[in-house]
Amino acid sequence: MKDQWLPVSMSADLGPARRDTVVMGVPVTIWRASDGTARAEAEGRTLAVTEDYDHLWICLGTPALPLFDIPEARQPGRRFVPCGRVRVACSPLRAIENFLDIAHFPFVHTDILGAEPQTEVTRYKVDLRENDTEVWATKVEFYQPQASKSATGGVLTEYSYRVPAPTVSVLYKTCPPRPGERDVIAIFVQPVSETVCDVWPWMALFDDESAQADLVGFQQMIFVQDRSILENQVPALLPLDPGREIPTRADLTSVAYRRYLKAHGFTYGAELVPA
Repeated sequence: MKDQWLPVSMSADLGPARRDTVVMGVPVTIWRASDGTARAEAEGRTLAVTEDYDHLWICLGTPALPLFDIPEARQPGRRFVPCGRVRVACSPLRAIENFLDIAHFPFVHTDILGAEPQTEVTRYKVDLRENDTEVWATKVEFYQPQASKSATGGVLTEYSYRVPAPTVSVLYKTCPPRPGERDVIAIFVQPVSETVCDVWPWMALFDDESAQADLVGFQQMIFVQDRSILENQVPALLPLDPGREIPTRADLTSVAYRRYLKAHGFTYGAELVPA
C-alpha cells in the first residue's frame, strides 16, 4: 500500500503553514511552497506529491502507477464538490467495502437512498479491467426516494461502481437533471492506521440549482449515517479469507474487491487468517 497514492488534504485547505497528518501510522508533514507547489515530508524524506480532484495525494514509497484518471473531472459544465473529511474508527478497506454495498440503502439511508419494501438487489455484473488493476460493477439498479440533492422525487437509479485503487471508490449514477449523463461521487480514503481512516468524499455533478453548502451537507449526512455501522463491525479488519464471512448474491462487488486486494497484496487494514 505504501506504493499507492493516498489522499491527505483538500487542495483548498493547503497553505504555507506546515500541517501534520498521519498516513499508515507514519507522521507526514504537508505544506504549500512559495511557488505554489505542494510539498510533503515523512521520516526525513521528501515524498512524491500530486494534486488532482481538488485533493493533495502523497506516496510513502515509490508510486507503482500514475494517479488514476477520472475523465469526468475534465468535463465542462460539471460542478466539482470536495466535501471535507469524515474521521471513522474503522479499517480503510471496510470504508471502501461499505461504499460498494447496495443492500444497506433501505435500512441505513431510509427514505433517501432506499426504502422498504423495495429492498431487492437485482442481478448485476462485476469484472476486472485495466489489466486486472480495477474492479467494476455495472448494470446496478435500485429504487431511491431521493437519489441526490437535486432530485425532486423517487427514481429507479442506475449505478456503476469502480475501484481504481485499494482505498478509492468511484460511483457513477443516474443524474436527475440530465438523464443522458451520470453524476460522479467518489470517496478517497486516507488510512491513518489499520483501524482508523479519514474519508474525503468528492463529487462531479450537473446541478445548477443547489447551493455548494447544501451539496456538501447532503453527502456528509449520508456518510455520517454509515459511521456507526462501520465503527461497530466485527472483526474490525476486513477479512480476506473467503470462509470468514458468508456473502450473498448482493455481495458480488465485495467478493471481487476482496479478491483484488488479496491478489495484489493490498493487506493494510485486512485480516489475513481466521481468528
